[in-house]
Amino acid sequence: MLEGVEVLCYNHIVDIIIFIFQLIGSLGFLLFGMKLLSDGIQKSAGESLHRILGLMTGNRILSVLTGLFITMIIQSSSATTVMVVSFVNAGLLTLKQSVGVIFGANIGTTITAWIVSFFGFQFDIAAFAVPVFGIGYVLNSFKRLGRQSLGEALMGFGLLFLGLDMLSSIMPEVSAENMRFLEAFTEHGALSIALGILAGLILTIIIHSSSAATAIILTMSYNKLLPWEFAAAMVLGSNIGTTIDSVIASIGTKVNARRAAFVHVMFNVAGTVLAVIFFRPLLSLVDFMVPGDVYSAITAHIAMLHTVFNVLNTLIFLPFVDQIAAISEKLVKPGENETPDIYRLDVQPARLKENATAALVRAEKEIADMVSIAASMFNRIRSTLSGDDRSSITKEMVPLANEEAYADQMQEELSKYLVHCMNLPITENQRSNISQMLHIVDEIESMTDDCYSVALLLERSFQKKMSFSKQDIERLDSFVELVNKFVEFIRENVNKHLDMEKLEEARILENQIDLFRKNLKRTARKRLEKGADVKTELLYIDLVRNLEKIGDRAFGISEALHQTI
Repeated sequence: MLEGVEVLCYNHIVDIIIFIFQLIGSLGFLLFGMKLLSDGIQKSAGESLHRILGLMTGNRILSVLTGLFITMIIQSSSATTVMVVSFVNAGLLTLKQSVGVIFGANIGTTITAWIVSFFGFQFDIAAFAVPVFGIGYVLNSFKRLGRQSLGEALMGFGLLFLGLDMLSSIMPEVSAENMRFLEAFTEHGALSIALGILAGLILTIIIHSSSAATAIILTMSYNKLLPWEFAAAMVLGSNIGTTIDSVIASIGTKVNARRAAFVHVMFNVAGTVLAVIFFRPLLSLVDFMVPGDVYSAITAHIAMLHTVFNVLNTLIFLPFVDQIAAISEKLVKPGENETPDIYRLDVQPARLKENATAALVRAEKEIADMVSIAASMFNRIRSTLSGDDRSSITKEMVPLANEEAYADQMQEELSKYLVHCMNLPITENQRSNISQMLHIVDEIESMTDDCYSVALLLERSFQKKMSFSKQDIERLDSFVELVNKFVEFIRENVNKHLDMEKLEEARILENQIDLFRKNLKRTARKRLEKGADVKTELLYIDLVRNLEKIGDRAFGISEALHQTI
């Protein structure tokens, strides 16, 4: 008898271990599939697909329709929202565009309830995953086809669906028979509604599909296992549970992808809260729209509830897309070393009256942000030089590259925006200031280029094991502190008119940097004449020259600020 118990315990432990590894593997498929999809899209499509998606989601109505039709085709709002997170992560959709697509996905998923209501629950979207992966593999493997990146995207698409399917298949089987325990919780008024929402949420999280959860709710209601109100509450809960896939997909992604996942959660939770507040009127509206007795047409009532709930939510929240995006940006912050991947500075549509002064204030704020990025890059370099661990530069290269790329985007977008401001009804003084602002933007972008060049030189010195003497490092540290003083001077005075006194202060800093640079270069040349390592000394001179160029950019900005009115 004891041996039998031990065998059962052993088998149970083995089952748990297998389940855990299957869960980890399924999540791996999902996350790696999303990464492949994101990377493949960027490589194969680039700007062309971005323009197509931009057209499809050019305004909030089109965004909703895009999400609606995609979800209707693939029969999975989870898959749609996971793809939205992937597209945002790839920079192919902006955060604001993704909000409308998510709204549309919630409406599109209601078609499943109608299909189940009329024809039964028979679909397996994951069946497309294997052939899609196979096509992707062929395209990726045969280089002569020239479609490796597209193949990578298709492979990612297939893995994504495989991951979703595997997550569902490894969970315990859920059926109407083992859900009978819910009958005990259906006759307690407001408590029953809360319990119904919780049950729907948990059920959807377990099987990773609101469509499948709705089908189960329909089946149970049709078999008279659930009363109308409790079934309605479970449908509301499933709308919250379906956000789990977008949350999982956002793990390890860029900040805007995480914000898109947060929007999905926030929208579905807020909509459910409103539905609970107006629960009785909502059910009455559904009763009015569906003819006949509730229990004689219970499946049609549930399908209609699912549709009405999501359509009303979209109509309520659609006018507030900008505010929803702003809330997500405020609550979901970039990581410590993370720069937003895509910079956007939208121009007001021509049909709207735009205030020139307000537009210039907005541009000034963006310029101040751009200066902060340049200062942040310089501080990363400064901390590397002042520390004892020279290898720390390797950890800073990725965030430095991201910040430099972001500054490039800012230059392009800000320049377009300032040119747009030129066409507004502005004064001659404002026109002159805009010209100086364009010059300042170019100088800041050049400053970020110089910062990244310095970082590359430092990384090369570490990789090639070049060592500078303690005295040389101390001199370089002093030089860096002087340049940093000028960078901070610009950060403090950006967007301000510099009078002659302030301009003279900038000129003194510029002259000090030039003199310091000459002395350092002279010292390095003397060491070369005495037989010092040529590569090390030349790299040291390059470091000094690039640091001095940052000072030149700062003085160029100072002169432009002096000429503003």
